[in-house]
Amino acid sequence: MPMAEHYTDTQMLEMMAKHGWRITDQRRTLAQLFAESDAYLSPKDVYEYMKTKYPGVSFDTVYRNLRIMSEMGVLEQFYFLDGGLKFRGGCLTRHHHHVICTGCEKTLSLDYCPMEQSIELPDDFQVMNHRFEIYGLCRDCQSDSDAAREQSEG
Repeated sequence: MPMAEHYTDTQMLEMMAKHGWRITDQRRTLAQLFAESDAYLSPKDVYEYMKTKYPGVSFDTVYRNLRIMSEMGVLEQFYFLDGGLKFRGGCLTRHHHHVICTGCEKTLSLDYCPMEQSIELPDDFQVMNHRFEIYGLCRDCQSDSDAAREQSEG
């Protein structure tokens, strides 16, 4: 499973400008943050980071920017059972889906789209968009989990 290539900060800013956004210092900082990070960041994580650079920034402003950047496709949003909503730089590659480790958040791309398989949908249902992520534990996190369990049992 290949790793995906993500938007650079310049590409994110170009996309914002294309959609009619003013390119402010705060938006430059947001684009830089996601272009340089492989991590999944919650809105609270992003707000805390932005607050250190822009003390007057509001959580609502940060969240609104994250939501719009996600709708634009430069950010992807994921729902973690324990961690809630998180964002990460959007993938530049073709349409694809992800396998995500809930232990270390390592992410791999699937080479196919499960929607291309035979899925039974109601006749009167028109698909506009879809998301598909598989959450589990990678080999390293499985080993760590097994080792911890053995240590506590022994």
